[in-house]
Amino acid sequence: MAKDLAKIVSDKKIKYVMFSFVDMFGALRAKMVPAKAVGRIQKDGAGFAGFATWLDMTPAFPDLLGMADPDSFMQLPWRPDIGWVACDLVMGGKEVDASPRVMLKRQLARAEKKGYRIKTGVECEFFLLNPDGTELSDAMDTQSKPCYDQGALMRQMDLIGAISDSMEALGFGNYQNDHEDGNGQFEMNWDYDDAMKTADRHVFFKFMAKTLAEEYGCRATFMPKPFNHLTGNGCHAHVSVWDKDGKKNLFHDPKGDLGISKLGYKFLGGIMHSADSLTAWFNPTVNSYKRINAPATASGATWAPNTVTYTGNNRTHMIRIPDEGRFELRLMDGAANPYLMQAGIAAAGLDGEENDRDPGARLDINMYEDGHKLKNVKRLPLNLLDALRLMEKSEVLNDAFGKDAIQSYLKLRMQDWNAYMSHSSQWERENTLDC
Repeated sequence: MAKDLAKIVSDKKIKYVMFSFVDMFGALRAKMVPAKAVGRIQKDGAGFAGFATWLDMTPAFPDLLGMADPDSFMQLPWRPDIGWVACDLVMGGKEVDASPRVMLKRQLARAEKKGYRIKTGVECEFFLLNPDGTELSDAMDTQSKPCYDQGALMRQMDLIGAISDSMEALGFGNYQNDHEDGNGQFEMNWDYDDAMKTADRHVFFKFMAKTLAEEYGCRATFMPKPFNHLTGNGCHAHVSVWDKDGKKNLFHDPKGDLGISKLGYKFLGGIMHSADSLTAWFNPTVNSYKRINAPATASGATWAPNTVTYTGNNRTHMIRIPDEGRFELRLMDGAANPYLMQAGIAAAGLDGEENDRDPGARLDINMYEDGHKLKNVKRLPLNLLDALRLMEKSEVLNDAFGKDAIQSYLKLRMQDWNAYMSHSSQWERENTLDC
């Protein structure tokens, strides 16, 4: 039987529960439900107007219901009187095809039918800025190579410690936190797990980091490239596939090249096959393409890919194999929708398994120095428009998610692109005013 949220709320002395969902753009939406109504809302769903969010709906659509997944329930450590639960979207008694969490659920069900259990971990990077987002919150964070800077980490210790303590209270398994490669940039890591649990935690982590940052007088941003001269915010994913009981890592083969099984290489091949099309989800904003197509930053490297290649333990490629039994996909950035990100990994990887996608030979070179010499390698799109066009043409993604769901996303993102293109930038004025 499903967990009784009303009993959980009563036992934990919670006053309110946020019934929450994520729209196509990754924005977190919620209804605040008083404790006395939690049982009824768990049964009937929390009502929303889909048109009021980034979903492909009109005001004429009927109520959109958020049906809670009680397994996702979390109690806010910094506000223990409040609970949070992730919802799947339902309309007219049916799950909404073009809703991110449902899209991920269906890919995981597809994997489960094959006896597979997809496990992932994410590396969340973010900047800490002043409240209006114009400057770093720490004026002393100025090193040219600030990665792992202990002094800068200590100056933000109260906030980073509060986030770490909250993750520990929630059972995330936070195991390390560091100052990243950009001034004012941090990364926090927690244990890998089933892809849905990772996605739910990813959604909650972003909410938690932003909320706690505000309480400490600053602003956390996951924007892909907030400063031209600094390293952008990535969101790398570590991927492995296990048996249905979650006991055996099916990507691990001690006799395989770099300890990866044939299944692992097929899965990797599928992701490489669709990587350029998936940038529309993995790198979903106009700003994203200032990260994956950036020149070297103040630290000396961008740490972001611009071609579809893989290698061993080498961070200059889109995919690296840092250890036996898993690989790291380094393409995604901080703006990626946590559910669509995992759904894209699953869909492309399963396509690789089903169609014996061959990733080809790995490249053991420094891509930042020698990548320009390569011929016949797939390049990543240079902007959001190119990425959207690639997604639209992708048979793999249209087959996996259905044309309607893909078109819904493309329609909304094209509105985003057109809104961007309707504005002239200061750079354009400075460089073309007198042309």
